[in-house]
Amino acid sequence: MARRGIREYDAKRVFYRMMPKYTGEKVVFDIMPILVGPDTDLDKLPEENGWLENMRLVVKPDQLFGKRGKSGLVLLNCSFDEARKFIRSKMGKTAKVGKVKGKLEYFLIEPFIPHDAEFYVAMKMEADGDHVYFSTEGGVDIESVWDTVKEVVVGPMDEPELDTSSLLSDVKEGDRKLLEPFLKGMYRFFANHDLVYLEINPFTIVDGKVKVLDMVAKLDDTAMWQNVGVWDIGEFPSPFGMEPTREEAYIKSLDEKTGASLKLTILNPEGRIWTMVAGGGASVVYADTITDLGYGRELANYGEYSGNPSTEETYLYAKTILSLMTRKKHRSGKEKILIIGGGIANFTDVANTFTGIIQALREYADRLKKIGVRIYVRRGGPNYKAGLEKMRALGEEIGIPIHVYGPEMHMTSIIPMALSDEGKGVA
Repeated sequence: MARRGIREYDAKRVFYRMMPKYTGEKVVFDIMPILVGPDTDLDKLPEENGWLENMRLVVKPDQLFGKRGKSGLVLLNCSFDEARKFIRSKMGKTAKVGKVKGKLEYFLIEPFIPHDAEFYVAMKMEADGDHVYFSTEGGVDIESVWDTVKEVVVGPMDEPELDTSSLLSDVKEGDRKLLEPFLKGMYRFFANHDLVYLEINPFTIVDGKVKVLDMVAKLDDTAMWQNVGVWDIGEFPSPFGMEPTREEAYIKSLDEKTGASLKLTILNPEGRIWTMVAGGGASVVYADTITDLGYGRELANYGEYSGNPSTEETYLYAKTILSLMTRKKHRSGKEKILIIGGGIANFTDVANTFTGIIQALREYADRLKKIGVRIYVRRGGPNYKAGLEKMRALGEEIGIPIHVYGPEMHMTSIIPMALSDEGKGVA
């Protein structure tokens, strides 16, 4: 399971749509927020959303980072003309939030809600159950009043129903009648649709209705198939300041076109250790082992290929990694290390996938020799012997050391071997 953040726009849009179902129509939201991106025609928005020119508005970036108000990136109580000018002045500009810099490209527009009281609620999935937090002191500095936060835990074997009695014990009766169905419905939404984190901070009550101001949501991305028609979010955005590189975007485009899985994240393009790992679980194990041995800062990339990709897909995946790896020698003057690893495959044809990798290695042989590289291979599964034999033959053909092992070698044993200058132990 991967916990993936989504845009506030998507979180609110789905939440607003589903809450009437989970509250018996007791909580209904009238106006959906609007997402503005680089290609949005701001001048045409009022034609499709007449309320924009009839209400005061709030505008803020929607790119998976908090403390937007403290960073001077929220415009409150503005007209649509002011909102449009604000967005145009910020769009495409670099902003610094904390220590992170990133380009502003997506903004949320929604009605401005004058209010007095601010509440806080958050729900988080943990191993021992779902933790639900509530406070009558919501707002930007909830951490500073954490002693006001009440908590209940719904155990993993309990019915997915929230008992709000202790959470709302300090809330006046009129507000309690509104908040009880809201919190219960929110929890049903959280539990039934595979969220791992859902926070509303703050929310308020105006004219007998609950109004959501800021929302954060994270999903279990492996459960998307169970929520077809609910989480129609289109994409999981990259965290702020971590826009994909050209190579990452290319592999993502390949991944979207295949039934297999192709993933790539560049951690340190100057790193000495590069990996080409089969299997999501194996990729985690290899990365953890490299880090445990003290070489985390030298780990250049993280990713995996799995699901029986074609020879062509594996070739393109390997070629992308080799292109990054061979751009320059390592600053230490030592050879770079390429680990082609994986567990014992269930149905992926090892020989076929290795054929694609071999094609890429052959193509990049001169560049690999120029920068200095040692290659370590460990794999098992269908047709693995033929695949390993091809790898051994390739090493002799192109004159690059390729150390090849099958399932007789423990999956991660090639890592300490690779990290030794002599290939015999940890350096």
